[in-house]
Amino acid sequence: MKVNVVSRKLVKPWKETPPQLRCYKISLMDEINPSMHVIRILYYSSSSDHHVCTLEDSLTQILPLFYPLAGRYDRENHQVDCNDEGAEYSTALVDCQLHQLIAQTKLRPEHLNHLLPLEIGASDEPTDPLLALQINRFQCGGLAIGACASHRIFDSASLGIFLAAWANAAMGKPVISPNFDSPSYFPPDNLRPHQFQESRTLDESIVSRRYIFDKYAISRLRGMLETTWKSNGIEVPPSRVVTVSAVLSQALLRADRAKHGKSRSSLIGQVINVRERTIPPLSKHSCGTWVVETFLEFTAEESQGMDKNFAGMALKMRDVIVQGVRDCARILSDKEFGRWLMVDMFLEGAKKAESPDYKAIFITDFSKFGEYEVDFGFGKPVWISMAAVPLEDHFILLNTKNNDGIEAWVYLHESDMPFFEQDEDLRMLTSISA
Repeated sequence: MKVNVVSRKLVKPWKETPPQLRCYKISLMDEINPSMHVIRILYYSSSSDHHVCTLEDSLTQILPLFYPLAGRYDRENHQVDCNDEGAEYSTALVDCQLHQLIAQTKLRPEHLNHLLPLEIGASDEPTDPLLALQINRFQCGGLAIGACASHRIFDSASLGIFLAAWANAAMGKPVISPNFDSPSYFPPDNLRPHQFQESRTLDESIVSRRYIFDKYAISRLRGMLETTWKSNGIEVPPSRVVTVSAVLSQALLRADRAKHGKSRSSLIGQVINVRERTIPPLSKHSCGTWVVETFLEFTAEESQGMDKNFAGMALKMRDVIVQGVRDCARILSDKEFGRWLMVDMFLEGAKKAESPDYKAIFITDFSKFGEYEVDFGFGKPVWISMAAVPLEDHFILLNTKNNDGIEAWVYLHESDMPFFEQDEDLRMLTSISA
């Protein structure tokens, strides 16, 4: 697949940012984000010249609402200069049919990075755009929108909010009004970013794979948990995310044991979206970084037991998430606790994960952002994807088009992936695109 970029320019807001909004101090949570972009690629089976033209116009219309995205980051002062310099907007031609790309059984995630406007690590420099978009047109008339937004001011839920707002503007639907008030709750404290990687370019030592859990695999996994759930008085069926997260975590623990010849202590981080879970509730359209990372820790002996006990692993992962959701209620009323939950706990876990005595696993759920409903006038997406990202030992979970499965994007070191791919339980439950 060859992608030829034919145009690249800056799109500015249709009106100037008012003086009182020119300086946007990032939040405490934003400070510790790694220097990278959050990404998404949305694929549409058909497009028209008219609707493609509305993309740029509607972007101009909504940028005043998302005013930090048109500015530039001032790293020295931990703030965004909302100077209306603009978002980067590119158009490109792809030399294949969209269905050929989607139907590939041996899809290479790194090839999808060509559909993105920037290197994922290209952020935080004074000239780096905080938002970049690339409109990719396929030979068949299909289209893919590649989006990059700086993790310095956005988490993945924020990107979902922006995409929905942009689509609404393109369709003439009611405007989604975001808010950027996270710094008022948790002001910056001059913290350094936690760097999972240092390079602005793709780290080739991190290998990407996509595993698809269809509705039949999900149903089978839920059936395996039914007795445990009932015996623990849990009436709600196991979620797709918990079942898939447990399977993936077990497979990686087994792979780690096979590689090292013994089990190590393990640390499993699961991300919770804080929006609408605080008291009082944060708006679902709150932009910035509003997440909690919960951690589940096992000794080496416990790790070896858990990599064989699917029901036990799933139950413990569920319990940690349930407690994390309960804890979210206190974030705004008890700021000291809120800082510990959203910042200090993450930094402690991340530091522990750097120890050679631990196998760390990080799981992020993007399946609930509703991006299969994002319609710019081309109809709804036929696929939503990630690409290759510079995050080691990460699982990113996306929804499937029919809302009944999970696409798991797996990012491991090249020395770990062969052991992971050989896991028999994983091979029986999934189809793999590598």
